[in-house]
Formats: sequence, C-alpha cells, structure tokens
Amino acid sequence: MQKREVKFGIIGCGLMGREFASAVARWCHLLDQDVIPRIVGVCDANTTMLSWFQENIPTIQIATQDYHDLLASPDIDAIYCAVPHNLHERLYIDIIQAGKHLLGEKPFGIDQAANRQIMQAVQAHPELLVRCSSEMPFFPAAQKIYEFIREQRFGTIIEAQAGFLHSSDLDPNKPINWKRRIATNGEYGCMGDLGMHVLHIPLRSGWFPANVRALLSNIVTERPGPDGNMVACETWDNAILACEVQTREQHFPMLLETKRIAPGETNTWYIRILGTKFSAEFSTKYPKTLRTMAYSGGSQHWQVEDLGSVSAYPSITGGIFEFGFSDSILQMWATFCDELVHRDAMRQPFHCVTPEETAQSHLLFTAALQSQREQQVVMLPPLPQTKL
Repeated sequence: MQKREVKFGIIGCGLMGREFASAVARWCHLLDQDVIPRIVGVCDANTTMLSWFQENIPTIQIATQDYHDLLASPDIDAIYCAVPHNLHERLYIDIIQAGKHLLGEKPFGIDQAANRQIMQAVQAHPELLVRCSSEMPFFPAAQKIYEFIREQRFGTIIEAQAGFLHSSDLDPNKPINWKRRIATNGEYGCMGDLGMHVLHIPLRSGWFPANVRALLSNIVTERPGPDGNMVACETWDNAILACEVQTREQHFPMLLETKRIAPGETNTWYIRILGTKFSAEFSTKYPKTLRTMAYSGGSQHWQVEDLGSVSAYPSITGGIFEFGFSDSILQMWATFCDELVHRDAMRQPFHCVTPEETAQSHLLFTAALQSQREQQVVMLPPLPQTKL
C-alpha cells in the first residue's frame, strides 16, 4: 500500500511531546494505514529537552529553540504544540498563519478572549485542519458509549456524569509549577487543564449545558517555590460543575468533575449515563470493563463485558489483550492524520476535538468562574442544535 507521508514538527518537548514521538515510532502497530507521520523538527526553549528526540528519532532535521524555524520550513506540514496555556494564543495563531495544520493542547487559549483570537485565525484558514488533543475517549469502552448515544439507546436520560481525576497535587510539599499560577495556567485552574477531556463526548453528543453551578476548591494554598520558600498557589485544585442539559428531545442534569486532588486516583477518566431504557458506564480505572444495563421492566441487572483491544483503527494487538493509555494516544493521532488526509471521507466517524468545541468549553469555564464568584447558577447562551 502506498502511504501518504505527513511531516510534523513538535513545539514543546515535554511529557506529551515525547508521547507523540513514541506513538509515531509505533505506527507499524496500526493495520492498513495509508498515511504515516514523520517527525522532522522539534523545538523547546530548554535545549536539554531536545536531546531525547535527537537520540531516539532519526528523522529529525531541525532541532531549535526558536519555533519560527519550524514554521519557516517547507518540509513541515503540521505542528503538534504542547506549551503552557499563556503561550497558546501567540503560538497557535502563528502556526495557523504559517499555513501549518495544528493539533494543539487544551484549553486552546488561556481564557475566552485568547480563544476568540485563535478562532478568528482558524476561520480565516479553512484549508487547514486544526484540532485539540483529547485521547481518553478513544478507549474502546468510551467509543462504545458514544455509539450508544448516537443510537439513542438510553430512552429518557436520567442523568449524565463525566470526570477526570488526579491525585498528583495531593502532596503539599510538591514544588509549585506553572499549572498553579494564573499568569501561566489561567484562572480556570484544573478546568482548563483537564476539562476538555471531560467535555469531549458530551459536547460531541450535543450536550452543551444550559446553565452551571460551580463548586471550585483551592485546597493547597501554598507550595515550595524554587528557593524553598512557600509561595501562593493561585489556581483551583478541584472543580465540580452541576449543569442542566436541554436538547430538542431531552432535559437532564449533568455532573462534571475535574480534580487534581482526588486521593487514590492517578489518571482516572470516567463517563456514566443513566437512562430509563439503558445505562452505561466506563472508567479507565478498569480499562477493559464496560458496564451496561438494559431495562424493560422487572428485575435490573448490570452486565459486565471485557472489550479487550477493539479500537477505532485496527492494530496488531490481539482482541483479548488490554488497551492502555499509549494506545489511546496512538488512536488519537491516527484520527488526526486520517482526517488531515481524507477530511470528510475519514475511515471512522469520531474525530478529534474541534476548535468550535474548545470555544464551547471556554463558554462553560468562564460561566463557572462567574458562578463561583456569585455563588449562584449562571445561565449559558443556547447553541444551535446539531445532529449526531
């Protein structure tokens, strides 16, 4: 099979930049792909971060501290950009205006004003594919739940719940980092850092909240700074958003959680939908397990199914084996590359987060901040109804 090559540059060579590079190295894990990514350029302000890529990725031609070097290269088709939130607006706009396709990190701008500027650049360049990273919904059970939503299996939806839980900030002696400073992370705190993962399936399903009552917590208010002295933690550790969803056919409550201090949780993403005819739930804590309950009267029985490795894009992994985080990243990148090359004719229907969905997340997070300040429910503007 002849494969279309897409040449990538990476801006931001930290944790997620390395994960992308690892996914490219595993591309042969996917079956029947007619597109293949190549990493030809990397950029990080800290030159020590470049060495891992130079040692492990033989296709790299450019390693630089200046991201403009990547944007000026005619050999680069697309950019993966993973930088702190305060840099999103300037870098994403520069990437788009340079004519490069973009997969960026959430929240696509430090605040709503920054997101609007990015959206203007996106709208001015419809020829480019611009998407936001969110890998957790590519777990097989999450894909099945989205399929159930599209099939309208649930009957009357009683409630929906979704969340992303970490315990990474539980230790009060953990040194402060950029995610705990408003200047670099933004006022959203954990919502900006984790919220797009939680909203990916609900927003894709047309479940934009009609209102929100936010409960935001700043639990560890000080952490050791670079010199060991305690400095203020300015951003929200945890967020609980109680929302109502109103669609053409349904009205139901939706509870969203984003938490950086959730004792015992390392990287737990979950979704749970309860309905009068059908219910389903999945958590990455149990990565193979899909729980469902069909109800038509009489006794009620939850069923448990181990899905194994049954992914959106087939791979060499046998179906009896367990799907994991690195597999979800590989599937997300396969989705981006598939859509970049084939657009509306991509091989499966679940695409990465769109810029429009990031704009919806900013509407919600901005309203959540208002709700926290005013200690009351805040209404959100209605969005045009979309069909799944």
